[in-house]
Amino acid sequence: MSEPAHISEGAFYRKKFLLSIIIPVLFIALMWLVRIAEILFSADFSQGGIYPLALRGLPGIIFSPFIHSDTRHLFNNSLPLFFLATALFYFYSEVALKVFSLTYLLTGLLVWLAGREAWHIGASGLVYGLASFLFFSGIIRRYFRLIALSLLVVFLYGSMVWGIFPGIYTNVSWESHMLGFFSGVLLSVWFRKEGPQAPVYEWMEEEEEEEGENGREGEG
Repeated sequence: MSEPAHISEGAFYRKKFLLSIIIPVLFIALMWLVRIAEILFSADFSQGGIYPLALRGLPGIIFSPFIHSDTRHLFNNSLPLFFLATALFYFYSEVALKVFSLTYLLTGLLVWLAGREAWHIGASGLVYGLASFLFFSGIIRRYFRLIALSLLVVFLYGSMVWGIFPGIYTNVSWESHMLGFFSGVLLSVWFRKEGPQAPVYEWMEEEEEEEGENGREGEG
């Protein structure tokens, strides 16, 4: 009989990484296809974005993350979106699809409800939402691996926080940034008991048992 196939630890993590980039790569590829179509056909898809409290702007909740003002705008969103979405699917694989989808939809809906009267386009709201989720989720869970990821997000994208305030950057939807950030915080709390959790070691369980026994003895 042949021996069962053994997957090395390195091969396992490589496979996990490759699976983690599938949705981010497909999503970003679609963003670039939309931009290429705009260039090839000399089109302007900006009115496919979100226009708050107007029926014509409602479809933008779905379409706006794929539409960008220019190639530089698209490029600036593509790199952080790839890193943050890949980190989400790698470290939070059990809940990643739900978090990604809800961040996408919730951010768009909040912008439609609370944004100023203008066309809001781009994936920056999603970027802010993912960054916010990864940061706060790691802190809430108190798991050293996820806290390390939180610190990495701060190191790489901490300066993004200025984008949630009005007037800092011109011609930018700061509402998308702020409401994406808020969506990430909300979802990090909502999913705090799902997905990866800090490991409980035997010595921690023993301490809890001893505390329980001491409490019972004190009641006598």
